[in-house]
Amino acid sequence: MASFAQFGNDLYTGRRQINFIGRRKLWYGITAVLLLIAALGLFGRGLNLSLEFSGGAELKVRGVTNTQNFDTRAQDAVHQATGTEDNLIVTKLGDRDIRIQTEKLGNGTAAATEEVRGALAKEFGVPAAQIDSQFIGPSWGETVTRKAVQALLWFLALLSVVLALYFRTWKMALAAIVAVIHDLFFTVGIYALTGFEVSPATMIGFLTILGYSIYDTVVVFDKVRENTHEAFVTGQRNYDQAANYAVNQTLVRSINTTVVALLPIGAILVVGFTMLGPGTLLDLSLSLFIGIAVGAYSSIFIATPLLADLRRGEPAIKELAARAKAYQTSQRAALTEADTPRATPGESASGVVEPERAAAAAAARATRTKKRETHPLARLDRDRDR
Repeated sequence: MASFAQFGNDLYTGRRQINFIGRRKLWYGITAVLLLIAALGLFGRGLNLSLEFSGGAELKVRGVTNTQNFDTRAQDAVHQATGTEDNLIVTKLGDRDIRIQTEKLGNGTAAATEEVRGALAKEFGVPAAQIDSQFIGPSWGETVTRKAVQALLWFLALLSVVLALYFRTWKMALAAIVAVIHDLFFTVGIYALTGFEVSPATMIGFLTILGYSIYDTVVVFDKVRENTHEAFVTGQRNYDQAANYAVNQTLVRSINTTVVALLPIGAILVVGFTMLGPGTLLDLSLSLFIGIAVGAYSSIFIATPLLADLRRGEPAIKELAARAKAYQTSQRAALTEADTPRATPGESASGVVEPERAAAAAAARATRTKKRETHPLARLDRDRDR
């Protein structure tokens, strides 16, 4: 823990730097490959929609004492009552509950449902009153999907306006929106690839991760703005270096925040998979776990490098780059004259000189200035007057 704390302190002070902006093409390439895989899953395999979206019948057998071979026994009971067991999904909920889902029970009549309930009650040795049944039409799922899409569009529109006003540049808003869309698309793609069921609770999770994603990005961007203001005042580093320094300064914070958020969600996932089984809690926690992890990645490797690319062509940014280059050239000459230790790899990435090297360079400049201010002949004249 101490070494990790020291690592974070070194990143914040500039003793150590990771070149996130300089390696942006690598991050873009990795992200493109991952998004392509997600797209293949989403548009190739498609999403595994729950009963609420596809429509169909669902029965829950509560209080089962003997759950051995529950899936085979449930299929046999349904087949005995209806003569078919096509598209039947049987899952265990917790320790004593069993859920049976299908597109249609027999001929879809109330009598067929009652026959299935009776067969299940006999098979699992429970009263018929302990078997709940319901039929959900696909129109309900269509309504939920439409409302979710509307909420997403309103969220993105309002977010763009708020970020543009807060940061006073639409380019920061655009970079943040791209990161949010990346997180959503990648999370949905993982669901498609793995075949995890998409339920209304999953949709809620999808919308929830957008808030976390933008929060992490705003934290980094706020530091970028602070460093950029300092760079314009001093002219000591260009925009890429200021942005890269901001990512390094907030890196440990992003890691800690992500880990703290994932730990309780991970605990819920373990309980859900091992004890509770499929349900609202598991669906919600799974989408949150994936989305938060992806959101931390995008704020570091996507949002800030993209922001640097968007702003690199601005006249003010070009002027800052020229000032920073002149300053850093002069600084390197002073460091060479002072015979300081070798520069760290992160010095060129973030424009941050280690404190020891910076002090040596300042001393070298002061000595050189003092020599220029006092001419040898001037000292002779002064001495003669005395």
